[in-house]
Amino acid sequence: MHLNSKILSILFSFCFLTLWSQDPEQIPDPQLEPPEEPTVSTQAKPMRVKIDGIAAVVGDYVILESDIEKTLIDLKNQGASSEDITRCGLLGKLMEDRLYAHQAVQDSILVSDDEVNATSDRQIQQLIQQVGSMDKVLKFYNKTTVEEFREELFNINKLQMLSQKMQQKIVGEIEVTPEEIRQFFFKIPEDERPVFGAEMEIAQIVKTPKIPEIEKQRAIDKLREIKADVEDNDASFSVKAILYSQDPGSKSKGGAYSMTRQTPFVKEFKDVAFSLQEGEISDPFETEFGYHIIYIEKIRGQELDLRHILIQPEIPQTAVEAAKKELDSVRRHILDGKYSFADAALNFSDEKETKFDGGLLRNPINFDSRFELTKMDPTLYNQVRDLKDNEVSYPILEPDPRGGPPSYKILQVSNRFDEHVADFAQDYLKIQELALREKQFNTIKEWMSEHIEETYVSVNEENKSCTFANNWIKQ
Repeated sequence: MHLNSKILSILFSFCFLTLWSQDPEQIPDPQLEPPEEPTVSTQAKPMRVKIDGIAAVVGDYVILESDIEKTLIDLKNQGASSEDITRCGLLGKLMEDRLYAHQAVQDSILVSDDEVNATSDRQIQQLIQQVGSMDKVLKFYNKTTVEEFREELFNINKLQMLSQKMQQKIVGEIEVTPEEIRQFFFKIPEDERPVFGAEMEIAQIVKTPKIPEIEKQRAIDKLREIKADVEDNDASFSVKAILYSQDPGSKSKGGAYSMTRQTPFVKEFKDVAFSLQEGEISDPFETEFGYHIIYIEKIRGQELDLRHILIQPEIPQTAVEAAKKELDSVRRHILDGKYSFADAALNFSDEKETKFDGGLLRNPINFDSRFELTKMDPTLYNQVRDLKDNEVSYPILEPDPRGGPPSYKILQVSNRFDEHVADFAQDYLKIQELALREKQFNTIKEWMSEHIEETYVSVNEENKSCTFANNWIKQ
C-alpha cells in the first residue's frame, strides 16, 4: 500500500507505539540483552557513551545510557536497519514509556504483583524451552542467580504493563464517526490518496476427522489411571506429565504452568483450574486440544501454580481418509451446481467461525474479508495463488497450529480486486482504520504535550542536542 507522507507518518508513529505496548511475553525485552558496546549513530555529533551514565529522568524513572545501547542491540538483532534507528530516537521512545508508567501510578492504574509474576513465569518457561535450562538462561542474560534475574524481569515487566495500561486508557475508548471518516478521506488531495494493492477474498470449507468414541474413552481411562496412581500410590505427577503428556509447551517441565484469570488459556481449562483446591487433581475434562487433568500445586492469591497432562485421542487413518472423501464429494457437488460454495459451507463445514458467513475467511489484522496479496500468510497464498475465479481446490491437509487435530479444507477465491487508488465506498473499512489511527495519534500527541509540562523531566547535557519528537527539553 502506497501512502502519502502524512499518512505514512501516522502509521509509523502508531505502529511504533503499538510495538512497545504489546504483551511482554510476545516481545523479547531489549533491556535483557547481554551488554555490548556497539557503535551507534546519533543525530548529534559522535560522542563517547558512558554505559552506566544517566541519560534522562522522567518522573520517578531513571534511564541509563546502557538502556539505550541494549535497546539498539535488540532492534538490530531483530533485523531493523541501523539507518532507520537513531540513538536520540530510542531515548525519546524510552522516555515516552516512562512517562506512561509514571502517569499510570499517578492515576492509580494498578498492575498487581500476581499479574507481573505470571507474565515473568511465562517468559522464563519459554526461555527455558528455547535454550534448554535455567542455567543457560542466566548465562545468556549475564545473571548470577535466579532471584537477580527474576527481580530485573519483574521491574521491566511492571513498567511495560503500566505503560500499556496507560496507553489503553488514553486511546481505548476513541471512536470515529462516519462523518469524521468522510472528512478524513476527502481532505486528502486526490493525487495523494493511498493506493491499495491487489487483494482477494477467500472462502473455505473444513472437515475435521471424526474421533471414534472408543479412542476418546481410551484417553479418558488413561488419565483416570494416572490420577489414581498419583493419589493412591504417591506417584509423581511431574514424572507422569513428562512420560505421557502431549502438550509440547509444558511436557518437558513436568506439565508446569503459572496462570491467572487473564492468562490466555481456553475457558474450559481456566474454569476447571480455578475450581480446584491446593493439592487437588481434577477429573478428566475435554477442550478443543484433547483431554486433560490438572493438579494444583500452589494458590498464590489470584495466581495458580499447576501441572497438567494432555492426552489427545488417536485419530485412525480411516477417519482422516473419510474426511478427505467427504470433502471430495462436497467439491463435486459444488462443481456440478448442486450447491453454491456458500451453501455447501453452511451445510457441511466443521469450522464454526466461517460456515455461517459462506466460508469467508477474515483478515486477522482488521477482520476485513480482503487479503492484500503482498501481506498474506505465505502458506495461504501458496494454496490459492494458482486458483482461477470460482475454481475449487482439491482437499488440502491442514495441521492445527494450536496443537489440535488436523483437518482437510477446500478453498475458493470468491473475489479479486486489482491495485487501485482508495475509493471511499469500496475501501471504507481501510479508510475507517486510517481515520481512527490519525485520531488516536493526535490524542496521544496532545496527552504527551500536556503531561511532559507537568512532570519532572531531566535530560543530561550530552543528550540535549537531540531533536526529539516531543518537547522533553521544555524549551
